[in-house]
Amino acid sequence: MARYTGATCRLCRRSAEKLMLKGGKCIANCILDKRPKPPGQQFRQHRRSRLSERGIQLREKQKARYTYGILERQFRRLFAEAERQSGITGENLLVLLERRLDNAVYRLGFADSRSQARQLVKHGHIMLNGRKTDIPSCIVKEGDTISWKETSTKSEYYKQLVESIKGKAVSSWLSLDKENLVGQVSSLPTPDDIETKIDGKTIVEYYSR
Repeated sequence: MARYTGATCRLCRRSAEKLMLKGGKCIANCILDKRPKPPGQQFRQHRRSRLSERGIQLREKQKARYTYGILERQFRRLFAEAERQSGITGENLLVLLERRLDNAVYRLGFADSRSQARQLVKHGHIMLNGRKTDIPSCIVKEGDTISWKETSTKSEYYKQLVESIKGKAVSSWLSLDKENLVGQVSSLPTPDDIETKIDGKTIVEYYSR
C-alpha cells in the first residue's frame, strides 16, 4: 500500500498545530515553533486570508489522516463503516481510528509514535491474541491481548523498552502488565478517552457535501 514519504514536519505545518508525529522529538525540537506558516511559497498579501468553511472541514479531515497515518482511500472506508454503525458518525469514526492495532501499540507505550508502532506491527514483532499480526489497520476488540513475539523479546529495543516503559502512562481503555509487557483491551474507547483533539462533526460535514 502507498505511504506518505515526505517530511513529517510539513504535515504539522499544514495543519497549523503539533500532531506529535515524532513522539518526544516533537516536544524538544518542533519546527512549528520556528516556522508556523504553512509549507510552500509565501506571498505578501494585502489583507489577511481566512479559511473558508470548506477549507476548515478539509483541514480537520487531513489532520485526522495525518495523526493516524492513513491515506485517503483507507480513511474513506473507515468513514463508511462509521456511517453504518448506530450512534453519532463522527464519534464512531474517531473510535474506529483509536481501535487500530498500530494505535493500540502506541497507546500502550510500546512505541514513541504511531509510525514507529506501525513499523513494529508490520515487521511481525507484535502478537494479537497469541498470533503474529502484521496488519497495522486491524481493529482490536474488547478482551484482545497484545503482546510481543517471543524472539522479539531478545532484541535490544525490547530490553530498553522494559526500562523506559515504567514511566509511561497507558490510555484508560487499555491495561498493561509492565513486567511482561502484555497489554489488554479492557474496554472499547469512548470519545472522552481519545486524547487527540479532532472534531469528528467537522469531518462528517466535509463528506456530507
